[in-house]
Amino acid sequence: MADNRTPVELLGVDIGGTFTDFVLRRGQELIVHKLLSTPDDPSRALLQGVRELSLAPDGEIIHGSTVATNALLERKGARTALITTRGFADVIEIGRQNRPLLYAFHQTKPAPLVARDWRIELGERLDYQGTVLGALDPAELPPALERMRTGGIESVAVCLLFSFVNPAHERMVGDALRDSGLWLSLSSDILPEYREYERVSTTIINAYVAPVVARYVGNLEAGLAGRRLRIMQSNGGSISASAARDVAARLALSGPAGGIVGAFTVAQAAGFDHIITFDMGGTSTDVALCTGQPQETNEGNIAGFPMRLPILDIHTVGAGGGSLARIDAGGALRVGPESSGANPGPACYGRGCAQVTVTDANLMLGRIAPGRFLGGRMRLDAGATAQVFEPLAAQMGVDAPAAAHGVIRVVNANMERAIRHVSVERGYDPREFTLVAFGGAGPLHACALAEALGIPRVLVPRYPGVLSALGMLNADLVKDFSASALKRAAELDSESVARLYAPLVKRARDAMAAEDVPAGRLSLKLGADMRYAGQSYELTVPYDDLPATLSRFHAAHLQRFGHADEKLPVEFVTLRVKAVGETDKPRVVAVQPSRAAVSYSAAHLDREALQPGDTVAGPSVIYQFDATTFIDGGWRARVDGYLNLIVERLAV
Repeated sequence: MADNRTPVELLGVDIGGTFTDFVLRRGQELIVHKLLSTPDDPSRALLQGVRELSLAPDGEIIHGSTVATNALLERKGARTALITTRGFADVIEIGRQNRPLLYAFHQTKPAPLVARDWRIELGERLDYQGTVLGALDPAELPPALERMRTGGIESVAVCLLFSFVNPAHERMVGDALRDSGLWLSLSSDILPEYREYERVSTTIINAYVAPVVARYVGNLEAGLAGRRLRIMQSNGGSISASAARDVAARLALSGPAGGIVGAFTVAQAAGFDHIITFDMGGTSTDVALCTGQPQETNEGNIAGFPMRLPILDIHTVGAGGGSLARIDAGGALRVGPESSGANPGPACYGRGCAQVTVTDANLMLGRIAPGRFLGGRMRLDAGATAQVFEPLAAQMGVDAPAAAHGVIRVVNANMERAIRHVSVERGYDPREFTLVAFGGAGPLHACALAEALGIPRVLVPRYPGVLSALGMLNADLVKDFSASALKRAAELDSESVARLYAPLVKRARDAMAAEDVPAGRLSLKLGADMRYAGQSYELTVPYDDLPATLSRFHAAHLQRFGHADEKLPVEFVTLRVKAVGETDKPRVVAVQPSRAAVSYSAAHLDREALQPGDTVAGPSVIYQFDATTFIDGGWRARVDGYLNLIVERLAV
């Protein structure tokens, strides 16, 4: 871990579906860089960027990886077995009986990550209090191990009934398999919480992706020639590369999490802490809502599988610059979720894409200049865009510009629904927030989305196209710990709650000491999952003392569900401790203008020419190396002291 006495170069790297983004902090200078991603081996683009930026031999890389996510989406994880209590092998197929598509008559659930033949049942049994009803027979384990070896099993998930109360049997299994050469994931380590289905699903996910992540991290470390490596987690914090191997499931949304950290850091410095983040990249759009701080959730879903780990509350839709446009069987225009990706990329990349993409639509409408893409390093093929638009426009019965407007309206509608999901549907009024637009394509669509949702202003950061990588430079070292409590608040007092937290606090301190976090840079944040007795789901609130925490729970319940009742009994379901090790971050420094402010009304502008105090009236296209910003008519941008664009509607 870097400290103030050991200045090193820090490199944030975000590997996306189309581009790999870099932000290098060298001294107090920030250097941005972009390369096309290499989907066949994501590390190739990363290592190429390290070479091109000449990262110092003692430099440190903070990396957001899609390796775990892709392994799940593409079903390319390790060959995995499950060891569980007899009678519970089919929990992962039974699930919760939820219907993701309420009105679809025929629904196909994704096949479990562990085939039925590789769900091994043991004859042990605990009751709900952790009391042994049936002892674990060690003689059951050697035949199971031999069977797994001969069957080519690489990784094992161990999830025994009620192990979150008493992990003794899982520890015995772990000890027996420790030297087997198999990857091992114990649910009492990964997720020591109640809810059998979510616990076994999360443990299997970790087992399934851990060998893939470990190989990727190992290859990356070998190519980095001794430079230190940290990996971004889904919770908005980073961990060492060695720790990432053991908790691979926590990396599933690491790239988007970096974007939220970066957006909140930039917006808070600019004076806005109630924001909606809007990250539109090449293949997808990620949105999140921050109310004074980024919001977390403990319930995620990756590739159709529940994952119950702390993650930033991100909603993703298949809408990006590379999203493909088509006319469906009913004659309607559809955009996404299919994407052209990095190879071949949009038609205007000149690599053989035969369909219209959102990037092509923006190019057709003059919102992207062919010769200014990536600062002129990559010239776009306007002729290829015109060619793929011909059949689409003919199907629609309009000319090419009208077809391009249609593509933009459809993709905007998809992204508008995503923003409504994280705001309106959760009781928040988007008119009370600032939209922070970033990603390579986000600033092109931000004004239209803000207009549709009544959002009063848009903030476009200084480096919107690489903000996720910048966010990684601002990520602290973070580790989360949890344990089920399942106790009524009326049975507790502040002292008894402190005793319940004590083992978690010790684990947190020990884990951060192993990461070499100095005591002066360590902080612990306590939280609790709480509910009214009889409810099925909980709300997480900060914990400091018992009365204040109960008040926070009632207020949170009122905010989320529109009602609260302080007379109802309240339960503590899960206790949480978040350990945060403060890292050395880039300083946010205001820029002093070197001339008087200028008001622009030009159709095209170079962002490098703008200084604090300048204003730009729309419609205008503002170019820079990592992104393009479109200021719509009726909107005006001003440049603040940090070189952000603050875009607001003109008074009617």
